[in-house]
Amino acid sequence: MNVHRGGSPVRSQRSVSRILLAVVVAALTAVPLLVAPGPGTSDAALSGALGAKWTRTHDGPQKYSGYSVTPDVPIRMSDGTVLKGNLIRPTGKSGKPTSKKLPVIVNMTPYTKMVSALAAEVVNYPVLVPQLIDLLNGINVRGTVISGYNELVGALKGGLVQTFAYDPQLVKSGYNMLVVDVRGTGFSQGTWQVFGDRERKDTVEVVDWAAKQRWSNGKVGMAGVSYSAINQLQASSDAPGALGATFPVVPGADLVRDVIAPGGGLGFGFLAPWLAAVNSLKLIPNLASMLNGTFDWRWLADRVKDPLTYFDVLIQAITTRDVKDVHGTTRQMLIDSSRRRQSMYTDLSKVTTPTFTIGGWNDLFTFSEARMLSKLTSLPDAKKKLIMDDGYHITSSSNFGSPGHPPRIDVLARAWYDKWLKGIDNGIEKYAPATLASEPTGNFLQGDTFPLPGYTYQRQYLSGTPSGTVHTPVGGDGSLGRSAPARKAVREVKPGLSTLCGRDNAQSTIGITAFFDFCGKDSRITEVAAQTFTGKPAAKLTRISGTPVVHLRQRVQASDGYWHATVNVVSPDGRSQVVSMGQLMVSLRDVDKTKSGYAPNGDLTDPYLYLSLDHYRPVKPGQILNVDIPMSATQAALKPGDRLRVDIYSFNFSKALPLGPGLWSSQLRPQYIHIDPKNPSWVNVPLSRPLR
Repeated sequence: MNVHRGGSPVRSQRSVSRILLAVVVAALTAVPLLVAPGPGTSDAALSGALGAKWTRTHDGPQKYSGYSVTPDVPIRMSDGTVLKGNLIRPTGKSGKPTSKKLPVIVNMTPYTKMVSALAAEVVNYPVLVPQLIDLLNGINVRGTVISGYNELVGALKGGLVQTFAYDPQLVKSGYNMLVVDVRGTGFSQGTWQVFGDRERKDTVEVVDWAAKQRWSNGKVGMAGVSYSAINQLQASSDAPGALGATFPVVPGADLVRDVIAPGGGLGFGFLAPWLAAVNSLKLIPNLASMLNGTFDWRWLADRVKDPLTYFDVLIQAITTRDVKDVHGTTRQMLIDSSRRRQSMYTDLSKVTTPTFTIGGWNDLFTFSEARMLSKLTSLPDAKKKLIMDDGYHITSSSNFGSPGHPPRIDVLARAWYDKWLKGIDNGIEKYAPATLASEPTGNFLQGDTFPLPGYTYQRQYLSGTPSGTVHTPVGGDGSLGRSAPARKAVREVKPGLSTLCGRDNAQSTIGITAFFDFCGKDSRITEVAAQTFTGKPAAKLTRISGTPVVHLRQRVQASDGYWHATVNVVSPDGRSQVVSMGQLMVSLRDVDKTKSGYAPNGDLTDPYLYLSLDHYRPVKPGQILNVDIPMSATQAALKPGDRLRVDIYSFNFSKALPLGPGLWSSQLRPQYIHIDPKNPSWVNVPLSRPLR
């Protein structure tokens, strides 16, 4: 059955409540700022001439007047499993799909193509929905306690939903779209593998299938957000040259370090609700097939066989008390040499497909996204681009297309596909390789690399001397400075739940808790359970570009411990805003020196943890030793009068929990920072100029 959509379609009447509900669903799958001068160059393409040209091309009249949707196209994999896909093709005035062979854009989704279709139809519903989106964005609550609202609704205008679903304007310009349910999800047969080897092979086979169809000219690109962005990178790495262009939005390439076990702590805050959501969606049956007698009984058998994929792994990871008792898939995930662990990793050096990545400093996958340009070593600058905004997973591209922001991501995607799949000379290859939001204000810088050139790592030492800038009822106040501390001190760090209202937790909730300004943009509530160390006011504008590292001289009173740290910019009014985050299980502290970054003086600048049970090393209770906490990358700025601060915590709920053995071993006892002139603790920060 084909569902036709013309240029001015007459659509069935939908209730207002249904439209509002769908807009919310679409938003969940997803302040004008000035371009700041500095080490990096502004570019007219950010929001100027080229951006305006690409926007006119995307939003203007298209070659085809409409499109048709053929639902549930069967695609048989080499093992006999049948995947189901929606095929969207451009149509002429007759309403029939064009006979011309066109490029194909593939989107592999675990969230059911039904949700994608609903999101696409609703966002492009004529008159009403665009007006509703404008109305929602017209409510300005910036500067209030719910200023995060504007970031959330701003994503509706930035092109995120069109990229999550499918973009009718792109189709009508002369592309076929194929949205396919991943094995074991949606209406596809099989067992959901969560990026397992067979699932990765499926993606390559779908790309090959699409290239050979009668409506395809053999050129295939990929699109999609989050999960659908990750498998773009996987396909590009697994079958170099098979794809002509990819446009991954908020993707990951090293899923264990991104979200599964960052720093050795189980990413509970995201994984639990996410697994629940996908496992629920995959159980929704194809109602149309039940009515017309074509119900897929193989689909039902597969769902009954595995209704709660990976919940057993999650439960074991939390509840197992002894590392020797970790077994099965859980153990395979925690051994870096296992085949299952390797399937969660993408070797970006093998990618030869032109790749335009949209990421974010507060996104779930910021570990991978920030390294995208440096890891895509087989691509020249013209074929790899990276935009890092200051949003979260569902606020990526918020307000793109507005003054001072990059063009909308649906606009950029169209230009990218036109260049590499159709050979259109539109200048997109000249767009700056790195477009970076500077935290905490969000101003954008552009340059050829990330980190930007010209930055030097500088130690800022932790001192027990009070800074006088913070007064917390639970934590403590210390100082940061260029010189090692003069006196010894010991700081006790007690576990607490204040991180529920922190930026790290907002990251794990994909940006939902950032709705409240005092949780997403101010750490003063969170800091009641922290030991804080604050520097002197910056005398001049000082920028940060790269990955800070927190080096601690520390002690735990059990055989394991768990550290969480943030690097903050503190404004003169006292607001403390996180610009970098990290965590570490003490038993998993071992660093792979061959994959880590170092400064000329030997300091670690980018610790790469093994995060493997092969390197599980509990400690003796009371033992004093050094640890290095890997932090998320950032582009940030200290204005004159701003201060640098490091917050140290011993708990980070709900973003992460210590893995079961570590949780039981640590007993959540207080932990201690040792301030020692002979063995100092510090934060190593890549700066544009030295701080005092």
